[in-house]
Amino acid sequence: MRSRSQSGYTQFMEDAELCLKSAREMVAMIKRREISCVELLEAHLAQIERFNPRVNAFVSLVPEQAREAAQRADARTLSGEPLGPLHGLPVAHKDTHRTKGIRTTFGSPLLAKNVPDADDLVIERLHDAGVISIGKTNTPEFAAGSHTFNTVFGTTHNPYDLARSAGGSSGGAAVGVALGMHPIADGSDMGGSLRNPASFCGVFGMRPSFGRVPNLPASVRDERLSVAGPIARSVGDISLMLEAIAGADARVDYSLSPPKDYFAWEPANGHRRRRIAWSPDLGGAFPIDPEVRRVLSRCPAVFEELGWEVVEDLPDLSGADEVFRVLRAHQFAEAFAPMVRNHPESVKEAIRWNVEIGLSLTSAQVDRAKLEQRVIFARMHEFFSRVDLLGLTVSQVPPFPVAWEYPPVVDGREMGDYLEWMASCYLISTTALPAISLPIGMTADGLPVGVQLVGPPAGDRELLWASAQFESVTTSFLPRPPLLDGLE
Repeated sequence: MRSRSQSGYTQFMEDAELCLKSAREMVAMIKRREISCVELLEAHLAQIERFNPRVNAFVSLVPEQAREAAQRADARTLSGEPLGPLHGLPVAHKDTHRTKGIRTTFGSPLLAKNVPDADDLVIERLHDAGVISIGKTNTPEFAAGSHTFNTVFGTTHNPYDLARSAGGSSGGAAVGVALGMHPIADGSDMGGSLRNPASFCGVFGMRPSFGRVPNLPASVRDERLSVAGPIARSVGDISLMLEAIAGADARVDYSLSPPKDYFAWEPANGHRRRRIAWSPDLGGAFPIDPEVRRVLSRCPAVFEELGWEVVEDLPDLSGADEVFRVLRAHQFAEAFAPMVRNHPESVKEAIRWNVEIGLSLTSAQVDRAKLEQRVIFARMHEFFSRVDLLGLTVSQVPPFPVAWEYPPVVDGREMGDYLEWMASCYLISTTALPAISLPIGMTADGLPVGVQLVGPPAGDRELLWASAQFESVTTSFLPRPPLLDGLE
């Protein structure tokens, strides 16, 4: 175990360096007894103390509860018992994931004092894998929107520029990972809430195949849109966390059994050259900021360098916009109509708007959207018989000013509502396919941009393999946040 007898500054620098190691390396250090779980926790608590007042990523901290859990984890390390794949990692959870004994507000003033008596399934699985819970990360109210702010805790700020949005709805999670306040994070994604903040904050965020990480407790939002998934600083750590949280559950009829070992795998390629269909805007389906388009333009050359064939091919996503909007509104109405009716002044306008639309839908409209989603999935299955990967933008804009709720204009086109600027993500959500956000570079004014890769049906492992290839030649494209070097 490490000695903590150095000067305060030396100890601080060592702790800060430790917090930026990979989750895999941290777990290995604990298992080799080079560092204790308590020491790892204290290093991260110091990192949180340094940075969180600036960015507002963590909203509920439980340091004493975490210290007790870390002590128990150290006892387990010394006992020789089998250790979980995430043993000793300090992690805060998205404030829309229920956590037993830890306040879970959903970013709503109506639930500001809510303390659940049970964990969501994704939290149970993280605990089973050895995670030490340290608190909760900020999110928009009920995860509605891709900009992280609410009236309970305020706004989360981008680690590359405090005047910019961190994205959302898993914005607090992504900022915490980017600044080394925790090594991995759980989030959720209906219309881009894992991918968008990862792109805005220069980290990795994966939306797994629908059913790969079952949603429990079951809710009206369990149609083929919302999923839980990982955020991390590398593809290796994404796969490490996904292995821990993925897997079928007998209580969830749509859940998928995972293949073993997501990361240490290579496809049986034979002599066929692998193909990626590259279309940043899906053939003009949505506008993209010119600076984002410029940064993305390097991607085809990266894949060609890796030996991939870059082809011009497009999936048929006709009807996907209506599918997403109808099913989202229907789910919001089912979940929040009583709350809007009883406490309209305590629910933000975006949720009231979604509920109003949802209540106006007929059962025939909802059924038609569900049927069309299955048609889209069948079309995507045919599309992936021709290619191995689809590449496009994650976000249509770079991180925008933190005072905005959403960008009103993208490349000269006015956005009709707070959803439209997220079409690059939510159109993919309707397919139920796995998708990941990978850092690709910086705008001219120093803001991160991500590329979105989409894998074949149930192809999480194939997607991670390709992402690891891509990461291996793009790691120098993105500097770490200036806050980490005191350059802000």
